[in-house]
Amino acid sequence: MKRIVILGAGESGVGAAALAKKEGFDVFVSDMSAITPHYKAMLDERGISWEEGHHTEDLILNADEIIKSPGIPETAPLVRKAVAAGIPIISEIEFAGRYTGAKMICITGSNGKTTTTSLIYHIFRKAGYDAGLAGNIGHSLALQVAEEPHEYYIIELSSFQLDNMYDFRANIAILLNITPDHLDRYDFKMQNYVDAKMRIIQNQTSRDAFIYWNDDPIIRRELEKYDIRAVQFPFSELKEQGSIAYIEAGQYVIEQPEPFNMEQEALSLTGRHNIYNSLAAGIAGNIAGIKKDIIRQSLSDFPGVEHRLERVATVRGVSYVNDSKATNVDACWYALDSMRTPTVLIIGGKDKGNDYEPIKPLIREKCRALVYLGADNRKLHDNFDALGLPVRDTQSMKACVEACYELAQPGDTVLLSPCCASFDLFKNMEDRGEQFKELVRNL
Repeated sequence: MKRIVILGAGESGVGAAALAKKEGFDVFVSDMSAITPHYKAMLDERGISWEEGHHTEDLILNADEIIKSPGIPETAPLVRKAVAAGIPIISEIEFAGRYTGAKMICITGSNGKTTTTSLIYHIFRKAGYDAGLAGNIGHSLALQVAEEPHEYYIIELSSFQLDNMYDFRANIAILLNITPDHLDRYDFKMQNYVDAKMRIIQNQTSRDAFIYWNDDPIIRRELEKYDIRAVQFPFSELKEQGSIAYIEAGQYVIEQPEPFNMEQEALSLTGRHNIYNSLAAGIAGNIAGIKKDIIRQSLSDFPGVEHRLERVATVRGVSYVNDSKATNVDACWYALDSMRTPTVLIIGGKDKGNDYEPIKPLIREKCRALVYLGADNRKLHDNFDALGLPVRDTQSMKACVEACYELAQPGDTVLLSPCCASFDLFKNMEDRGEQFKELVRNL
């Protein structure tokens, strides 16, 4: 009996363990942190051995294969030992793909992944397709394959997940954009990060589709390096050479594979970045053969995504917007670009090697004040204090919201769009967004 060890007992790890157990492997799960009671119960119910709070090397380095949580870096000592021992290390998505013949619609990009993934899932479900939502959102792909199989899976893929995917194949691959992000995980080398994103197209054949943003200079440069076998569906904000989907004269237009159009004003998602997300999602639905009226209705009634430009409340004439998912500079740029009123911007967190220069012009143009939210705000002071805006320095969400309440004037918008990861002060970006929303609603 082959032995599979899973490092990390979160959603992906426990799902991978459940699938491995079902497929007859000797399974062991190890997590350096405490495992939540919910996941412990899932492991116990399936008779899966586990440990928490430490790694027992003798029980791990005897594995035939290791499934690693995306959050564990390749530089982790135990990972390095496993590599030195010649043990293959894969992702949960790679493992799950071995045991299903479902169609895979896979979405990656530095920004817009969650919105686009959720919108495609919305379109497929409204069309009556048997679809599961997986990857960075939804339930574990492996758990669904094991216990709740679907004909289609709509999967949001991070660069970390793509790093450990080798034979997995996307039937429809979507690459939204590539801008600097997670450089701390890639030796602060942009090309390493770019290479990870481009893995979305590996193993595609002429029967598959590749949807990508034609305006992205990095994507256009990288495509010259690859022998792309999939049918290409480039999209752009305006009609560009080669683009098959775009906005023209107030119309949302898809030319291929089936002609489709609707009024741009009818799109439920607003803002420039959401034009790209809506175009990519519409093309995916079109390729899958979904009826035009269903695509049109779905693009019109999609409710949006939590923590992504989510309107929370209006207090004393000030609008509060939760964009906690904006964990890089480019995401913050798009958020600021969509602002139409003077803005108090909340920025900060665990810096990932950010270059803040691209957002400085928009901050000058759009912002009334800045509120720094982080355990260490020195880099923010160095980058933004010289702009001459009022600045507040905070180390908790309570102090942050109080500062925003004092700084904002009626008619303003308070925007939480941090540019940074959340792990210095919060459990994750959802925790950051939830704390923000609760405190705002209690003002």
